[in-house]
Amino acid sequence: MRAFAELLERLLFAPGRNAKISLLRAYFTTQPDPERGLALAAIAGALDFPGAKSATLRELTGKRVDSELFDLSYDFIGDLAETIALIWPAYGNDPPALPEVIDTLRAAKRGEIPGLIENWLDRSDPSTRLALVKLLTGGLRVGASLRLAKLALAEMGLADVNEIEEIWHGLQPPYAGLFAWLEGKGERPTAGEAPVFRPVMLAHPVEPPDIEKIDWSAFRAEQKFDGIRVQIVATGQETRLYSRAAEDISAAFPDILETIDFHAVLDGELLVIRDGVVAPFSELQQRLNRKSTTAAMQREFPAGIVLYDMLFDGTEDIRSLGFDARRARLEAWFAQTRPARMQLSPLIGFGSIHDLAALRETAREAQSEGLMLKRGDAPYVAGRPKGLWWKWKRAPLSLDAVLMYAQRGHGKRSSFYSDYTFGVWTEEGELVPVAKAYSGYTDEELNFIDRWIRNHTINRFGPVREVEKSLVFELGFDAAQLSTRHKSGIALRFPRILRLRTDKPAEEADQLETVRGMIS
Repeated sequence: MRAFAELLERLLFAPGRNAKISLLRAYFTTQPDPERGLALAAIAGALDFPGAKSATLRELTGKRVDSELFDLSYDFIGDLAETIALIWPAYGNDPPALPEVIDTLRAAKRGEIPGLIENWLDRSDPSTRLALVKLLTGGLRVGASLRLAKLALAEMGLADVNEIEEIWHGLQPPYAGLFAWLEGKGERPTAGEAPVFRPVMLAHPVEPPDIEKIDWSAFRAEQKFDGIRVQIVATGQETRLYSRAAEDISAAFPDILETIDFHAVLDGELLVIRDGVVAPFSELQQRLNRKSTTAAMQREFPAGIVLYDMLFDGTEDIRSLGFDARRARLEAWFAQTRPARMQLSPLIGFGSIHDLAALRETAREAQSEGLMLKRGDAPYVAGRPKGLWWKWKRAPLSLDAVLMYAQRGHGKRSSFYSDYTFGVWTEEGELVPVAKAYSGYTDEELNFIDRWIRNHTINRFGPVREVEKSLVFELGFDAAQLSTRHKSGIALRFPRILRLRTDKPAEEADQLETVRGMIS
C-alpha cells in the first residue's frame, strides 16, 4: 500500500497534466503485477467493496474517537478520508499490501470486514490510511482520470493510446495481459466475439469565432436529440446496450434488447418515443438508473433509439470510412433490416450557417439540445478530434436565484464551501430550493463566496451551512422539469453559475411561477 499511497499523494499535488502522466508511467513501470494492475483498476473505478462503505468507516471511527471531536474535525477538513486518516488514534508501521487488501476483502464475509479494516488502519501511518480509505470508498479524487492513466500506459509501451482504448472494455483487473503486451512480453489482447463497448467519437462545441471561419458546406447537419447517447452491440449471439460512459444498461431496457436480431454495432440516442414523437427528457429519466423495469413502466415510457451512425456492419469494421459512406451503409442496412423501436436520425439540409442558426433557435420545441455538424469525410475516431464533429447547442435558459445553503467540496476544494443550493420566491414570499450548482465561478469568485458564507452563516446541519438569504446568482440551465425531490416541485437540468449578482437585492430574484413557465 505504501507505493500506492505515495502515488496518490504525489498525484494530488502534481502541478499539471504532464506531471501526473509521468508519475503514473513511473508507477506502472516500476511496480510488480498484480499491484500495478490493481492500482489501475482503482483509478478506473473498477473495484467495488460492498461491505466497506463510508457508513462502515464512520461507525468504526466513532468507536475509537469522541463523536463531537470527529464531527468538528470533519466539518473543518471537509473530506471523510482525510479526516479518518488524521484522527485515527494509532500509528502503525506495517501497512498491508494492496493485493492483500483486495484479495482479503473479496474473500471475507460481510461481518468480518469491519474488523479487517480496523486492523489495517491500526497498522498504517496517516498517508497509507488516507489511501486505504480512498480505495475502500471508491473516491480517489487526486486529479488523475482513467484517460490520463491510459496515456501513461501508452507512453510506457510506446503504443497508440487509441489501441488501448479499443481493447480496454474487453479487459479485466489486474490487466496482466495488457501489461505483458505493453512490455513486449505478450500478444495484444483482443475482444474476440464478445459484445464489448467501442470508444465513442465526441464533438467540440461551436464557439463564436468558429461560426464564420469554418467552411460549413463540407458538413452534414442533424438534430442533437435530448436523450442519452448509447451504443448497441449485437454479435448475432449476444446483445448489449451501453451508455456513452460504457455502462451496461441492458437490464433496464429489455423492450429494446428483445427486438434485436441483427449483427452490428450502432451509435444512437436513447429516448422515450410515442407514436414516432420524441418525449421530453424528464420522461426518459423515469427509466434511467434502474437495475430492472416493470412491464407497466415499459408501456408508460416506451423506449426507442434514434440511430446516428454505424461502426460495424456485421463483422466488418467501417469506422475508417467517412461519415457520408458510413451513413450510406447505415441507410441501406436500415432499409433491409427495419429494426423495431429504432429510426434514422434525419439529415437536415441547409444552404448557409444562417439557416442552421435559425434551426438552432427552434431546438427546444423539437426536444433537441441543438445541432450536430459532421464533416462528410470524417472517419469515426475515438475521443474528441478537433474539426471533424461539432455540436451547436441551444442557448441556455437563465434565472436569478438566492443562495440558501452551502457545503464543502471534495479533493482540492475540500477547504472551500463550493457546493451550493439555490432558491426562488413563492407568491407567499418563501424561498424554495430549485437547484444545486458547483461550477461556473472563477478561483477569485470562489474565494469571495467562501468568505461570504463563513461570515453570513445562520445555522449548521453537519457539513451544511444555512446562510443569510441575501446573495443572488444568475444561473444557467438546460431545462426545467417537474421533480418530487425539491420542495418547489421543480428541478433545473444541468444548472451552473453564470455570474454573481451582488448588484441585485435578494427580493428581486425570480419567482417560482416564472420557473414553472419554463417547464418543457
